[in-house]
Amino acid sequence: MAAAAGPWARGLWRACNGLMAAFFALAAYVQVNDPDAELWVVVYMIPAVLTLLVGFNPLVTGNFIWKSVSVIHMLFCMVWAVGLGYYLLLHTQQNILHEEEGRELSGLVIITAWMTLCHSSAKSPASGRIQLGIAIVITLFPLISWAYVYVNKEMRSSWPTHCKTVI
Repeated sequence: MAAAAGPWARGLWRACNGLMAAFFALAAYVQVNDPDAELWVVVYMIPAVLTLLVGFNPLVTGNFIWKSVSVIHMLFCMVWAVGLGYYLLLHTQQNILHEEEGRELSGLVIITAWMTLCHSSAKSPASGRIQLGIAIVITLFPLISWAYVYVNKEMRSSWPTHCKTVI
């Protein structure tokens, strides 16, 4: 963290990481009744743990093990997201959030965006206002989206049962 960023920026960066770690952990938790839960729990728990570590110590992003795990996970998520995007391009019949693959794609994009932001912060975590602004937007987006979907029961009406029975 650059000294010029000030303690408020460091605190805000850590808070964003704490919220995102909680979001990823919650996303992993709600997979419990999904047909391929074991896969999705791992997909969400890896960024939950990595993000929690960043919240505790932002400089951990410079660690070789942290960087390696995050890069491998980001590549995995990007390849999977491209495949899902192609599938959705050919088969989507409704709003992307009405399609299981669309919700999966959204999760992969959020993971990749957040991990990319964390990875790029290794030199100076959240030192720039733009980077911190992006962090705030990415942090708020899944939380607001989840709240919106939770409140909007009509949106969830066409979802499979396993998507309706958690939180």
